[in-house]
Amino acid sequence: MITIISSTNRKNSVSKQVALQYQEILQELAIESTIIDLEHLPSDFITSALYENQGTNVDFNPIRDHMKEAQKFVFIVPEYNGSFPGILKTFLDALEFPGTLKGKKCAMVGLSSGIQGGVMAMSHLTDIFNYLGMHVMAAKPKLTRVNGLMEGGKITDESSIRRLKDQAQAFIDF
Repeated sequence: MITIISSTNRKNSVSKQVALQYQEILQELAIESTIIDLEHLPSDFITSALYENQGTNVDFNPIRDHMKEAQKFVFIVPEYNGSFPGILKTFLDALEFPGTLKGKKCAMVGLSSGIQGGVMAMSHLTDIFNYLGMHVMAAKPKLTRVNGLMEGGKITDESSIRRLKDQAQAFIDF
C-alpha cells in the first residue's frame, strides 16, 4: 500500500489531479494506494492539532494514525513561492515526532507553472525528510509548465507520463 499526498490545500488543485493520475498508474501496476488530500484537512487543524494539542483533534487523528502506519509515500509537491506549500510543513509538524516518518520511504513529483518543475520545493522538502530520517528516492520527476501538459484534468504529455510510470515502477522496488 502506498499513500499519495496531494501537498496543497488549494481547491481543485493540479496537485490533486496529478495524485489521482499517479494512483491510476499504481493501479495499472497492481499496487494499492490511498490519497491524503491536504485540501480536506479539518478547518481548525492549525489551531487544534499542533504542539500541545497533538492527538486531540478527533478529525485529524485518523489521518495522523494513517501516516504512522503507512510505510511508503508519494508526495505530489507543487512549487509555491520558491518552495513547497506552507500547509505541507504544518501537516508534517502535526505528525507525531519523532518516528512517524523515520525509516520510511518516499518519492516526490514536483509541479510548477514555471520552468523549474518544483526543483527548489523538492530540495527543501528532501532536507526536512532527511532530518526526520525518511529515505527519499532519488528519481524525482519535475513537471514544468504543468498546466500546458494537461488536458481535461490529466497529464497528456507522453514524456511526463513515461517519467511518472518509470518512477512508480522504481518506487515499488525501492
